[in-house]
Amino acid sequence: MPTPEELRNAILEQIAAYHDAAFPRPVFVPGETPVPVSGRTFDADDLKHLGEATLDFWLTTGRFAEQFESQLARRVGVRHALLCNSGSSANLLAVSALTSSSLGPERLVPADEVITVAAGFPTTVNPIVQNGLVPVFVDVQLETYDADVSRVAEAIGPRTRAIALAHTLGNPFDADGVRGLADEHDLWLIEDNCDALGSQYRGRTTGTFGDLATLSFYPAHHITMGEGGAVLTSRPRLKTIVESFRDWGRDCWCAPGKADTCGKRFEWQLGELPCGYDHKYIYSHIGYNLKATDMQAAVGVSQLKKLPSFIAARKRNWQRLHDGLTSLEEFLILPRPTPDSDPSWFGFALTVRPNAPFTRDALVRFLESRKIGTRLLFGGNLLRQPAYRGVVHRVVGDLANSELITTNTFWIGVFPGISDDMVDYVVEAVQTFVDTACHSPQTTEVAWHR
Repeated sequence: MPTPEELRNAILEQIAAYHDAAFPRPVFVPGETPVPVSGRTFDADDLKHLGEATLDFWLTTGRFAEQFESQLARRVGVRHALLCNSGSSANLLAVSALTSSSLGPERLVPADEVITVAAGFPTTVNPIVQNGLVPVFVDVQLETYDADVSRVAEAIGPRTRAIALAHTLGNPFDADGVRGLADEHDLWLIEDNCDALGSQYRGRTTGTFGDLATLSFYPAHHITMGEGGAVLTSRPRLKTIVESFRDWGRDCWCAPGKADTCGKRFEWQLGELPCGYDHKYIYSHIGYNLKATDMQAAVGVSQLKKLPSFIAARKRNWQRLHDGLTSLEEFLILPRPTPDSDPSWFGFALTVRPNAPFTRDALVRFLESRKIGTRLLFGGNLLRQPAYRGVVHRVVGDLANSELITTNTFWIGVFPGISDDMVDYVVEAVQTFVDTACHSPQTTEVAWHR
């Protein structure tokens, strides 16, 4: 009779064969095959890792999670990476960690202000509100879609205690400048790196500038484990706090399935509990359970090995789009990298100029009709979203670019699943639309607003 190990190996071999049969690379047919903005890019090795974790039947965080955290931290260049169940949860953990009483006078308290941008993704901002803090909104630049350092500096006030910014679509903000402001004014810096895994600013990897940084592993992102995220830090004290908030708020640091790591499990006296109360059930924070599963982590381990090739594909697709659309700059604002940066691109943003003979909506409808996926630049000006009505906030300066983004900006995909043929098809489609619009703008608008 085969041993369990022999059976395991046979199953994994069959999984690889299943992948090759079930997921062949489709032939691209222009106008019929969708060109998505994002998606999972995976191979037989990813499926085998998932199968291996499934056969372990360790359903919570386990050996693959530990391996992934270690390898991810080394890849980015930080001391600690803490896996969680989404990038949004990672942002919640990062902000919540800074409210910990263990930080003493450095902690954030209700009504403290956190500077962020108006044109961004909601869950960069939501944890600020959820923790009783006040978001301070500034505008972004067109072309880079990141905040200018001078805008951030202007927003610093007597109640400002932190800055929370994202590298929009993988394009780094001026990380040295923002880090310098944070140091000068004794502010915490949270770096939302969810769209920018592998990006660099002045030769340094993004995710290493903030006191805390976050990542997302949703299928749209640079690597995926389905759902998943991580908090990055090089500060051991913050690592311990984030871990506590992630793991129910407990004071204990034992891994799942472990006990008495500290060697004095029944010798603690904390709060008003009796001396000797089981340390596994002492809680130092109002926390959550935001852990990921080991099956997810196993896919992350496999995906991380492919990150360099994924980044190269994203850069190649972005550059081909840029080269192909340069002739249309009279009508479209093309994206550009932040000076001194080397982006690991998440998407390719386009802003229809206000004087163009067509609208963003007409162009988007045309592309979608040709099975070319598009997305708006997240929530646009978040202050126009219904969720933020009545939210206490402050605005510094005008939000003119954020307003233009709300009405005129969208982005298209550059992820590794997009082939050269797909990129050429997208470029041809945009050129065809603009040419038609320039010759008969009224016809174009009517046709694509039905």
